[in-house]
Amino acid sequence: MYDVVVIGAGHAGCEAAAAAARASAKVALLSFRPTDAGQMSCNPSIGGVGKGHLVREVDVFDGLMARAADAAALHRRILNRSKGPAVWGPRVQADRFHYRAAIEALLAELPIERLYAEAFALRLRGGQVFGVELADGSLLPSRSIVLATGTFLGARIHIGLESKPAGRSGEQASIKLAAQIRELGLAPTRLKTGTPPRLDGRTIDWATLQEQPSDVEPWTFSAHPDSVLRLPQLRCAITRTSTETHDIIRDAEAMSPLYSGAIAGRGPRYCPSIEDKVRRFGDRDGHQIFLEPEGLADHLVYPNGISTSMPVDVQQAFVRSIPGLHRAEIARPGYAVEYEFLDPRRLGTDLQHRELPGLFLAGQINGTTGYEEAAAQGLVAGLNAARYVQGKEPQTFDRRSSYIGVMVDDLTLQGVSEPYRMMTARAEYRLLLRADNAVSRLGAAALASDAVSSRRRKAIQDHLERRENPAFADTEEGQADALYAPYVERQRREWDAVDRARSARLPNDLDFRALPGLSAEMAERLEAARPETLDQASRVPGVTPAALTALHVGFARAAA
Repeated sequence: MYDVVVIGAGHAGCEAAAAAARASAKVALLSFRPTDAGQMSCNPSIGGVGKGHLVREVDVFDGLMARAADAAALHRRILNRSKGPAVWGPRVQADRFHYRAAIEALLAELPIERLYAEAFALRLRGGQVFGVELADGSLLPSRSIVLATGTFLGARIHIGLESKPAGRSGEQASIKLAAQIRELGLAPTRLKTGTPPRLDGRTIDWATLQEQPSDVEPWTFSAHPDSVLRLPQLRCAITRTSTETHDIIRDAEAMSPLYSGAIAGRGPRYCPSIEDKVRRFGDRDGHQIFLEPEGLADHLVYPNGISTSMPVDVQQAFVRSIPGLHRAEIARPGYAVEYEFLDPRRLGTDLQHRELPGLFLAGQINGTTGYEEAAAQGLVAGLNAARYVQGKEPQTFDRRSSYIGVMVDDLTLQGVSEPYRMMTARAEYRLLLRADNAVSRLGAAALASDAVSSRRRKAIQDHLERRENPAFADTEEGQADALYAPYVERQRREWDAVDRARSARLPNDLDFRALPGLSAEMAERLEAARPETLDQASRVPGVTPAALTALHVGFARAAA
């Protein structure tokens, strides 16, 4: 009998299994193949604005992702350097092989049993889970289960008008389990994501392109004492689509599964396909593309910015219309993948299903997109599956002290209508939630979780003690604390004002799109709902507390 069985060895599943094992649970990690753990299905990159914050927070709890990213980093860059440190986004381009090897090595340090088979069904008894039925009919008995199936649940991939069951190119989908999930009434609809074609880097004209070098100053994602940079650093390059590119895509629009009706699921708003970009932003003469190497011993290059599900011949044609790519060869075509997800509003903040005790969910099955969002949910689900079995109180995350808390709160309260991506704009306390102060914010909670190693425990304790020393004011982190202190206090006052003004009526003719600080997504949701008060606005699906603050400030200024 296991304490925790984790289904799926992607980023969510690996973090869930590791967290549960660190919490002293007896854990099994179930996946199709031994090579599944640490796979980077899309871009081999970790971090970015908002996403990098999540990685640092997972690291405080002794998670895997930050250490693996450091071990595999071949290009490092702090995004948003021209802005304040609250919105800096640490990001690394990783070597696929080294990243997967690092994850395997970290998993091997923990008492996790690795199993390779297909999960056919959840076994239920008395309204709660008690195991997993495998394809051969055998049972894995378990007191709790973490579902971390990624894009594999009932999945289909699309290239042009061709479609077939698969959760990733060349790999099977989870069909039987998806059927049971539907029968239980848990899967409301489908979502989709996509990936660009991979290019043979030897056929790219690098000399004609703008270079993007790695950061000169050394920095690591992880605060673990053993985390180091090991690999030589490479340069990336930047190019743009052309009007010819857009013409080729427009002419072939009828062959896109996005517009033929073949794909019903909605894709991520903030990472659209190149077909979507051309249709939605037809007035632009070009869209930026980052050419990012996938490995030191690999010629593949990831063209970040041209995710597509067009037919292969169309992909080849539009790729060669892009400056620097006139001779480029496609080594593997891009595709879209459509998959089933479960409504996260049926989960508690511990990511346990409210109607099926012992069942926890993490990653894209909850409607999110991205490795970092998946890893953070894996940490929450794994810790809490172990605590559920051990009869302990749940480990919860507050949105006022972590981006993990922001994400879990958004998902479980608001749900999703499209793949959820973490952004700093989602946090009303974003000036406090910096990437550089994750240990200060979450160190005490990590120590209380009893799920960190002795070395990590000492490193956290040392950091928290240093904060009490007057000399801490002269570090990066201490200076940023001082810089933001008055603004953090102002944010708190603004949020208190929002609470007091919830009954205030909004003007009937209020133009939400014209309010400063309100994102296009939030304005679109509010325009559609036309709430009459701030209280009603707070209940519009998808509207975040950060958006409520901007709404309150905006209409208050207009009324003044």
